[in-house]
Amino acid sequence: MNVPPGLSYAGLCCFLPSYALISMTINLTPDFKLGADPDWDSPLNFTLTPELIAHALMETASAVHTGWASCIDEEAILSQRTAMDETGEKSIRLIEQEFVDEQDNTAAWHDWALEVRVGSVFILAHWQTRLDAPTVEWEWSASAAERAFERACVLLGRRVRRGLIVEEPVRPELPPHASRH
Repeated sequence: MNVPPGLSYAGLCCFLPSYALISMTINLTPDFKLGADPDWDSPLNFTLTPELIAHALMETASAVHTGWASCIDEEAILSQRTAMDETGEKSIRLIEQEFVDEQDNTAAWHDWALEVRVGSVFILAHWQTRLDAPTVEWEWSASAAERAFERACVLLGRRVRRGLIVEEPVRPELPPHASRH
């Protein structure tokens, strides 16, 4: 039987792409006793790089970058969801913001940004859609960013549950001299 590259411990197997084996290490703590099942609270340590996080979470983004500070303009934020670890050193944010293009001030954009902060390192992905884009583009970008946020929260041991949103029908704008009979 041809088995793909992976890691195996106590009969459990984790299949990984071959490049991830080079960049990821799992350090077992000394309190593991071979033959006994590990305790649920046993710490596991992973070494991840910004490239691996971007590859795994942000593959559909229109732009991905790293930085020592957030690129989010706090005044442009429309909404945000945040998950943090207990220490506050690691956080995941899903931010929606709108801004005018710096090169073309007639173009305005809606941006869904996923921000993964680990200490002083920021890894950011942007899904951007023009304000006048069709609804299907808005829905696709929002959905892709939300899925990435859900998956990123796993890095902190957090689970994301979707809320129900009720949309009220919007009355179409009538021409200025229209009348109803």
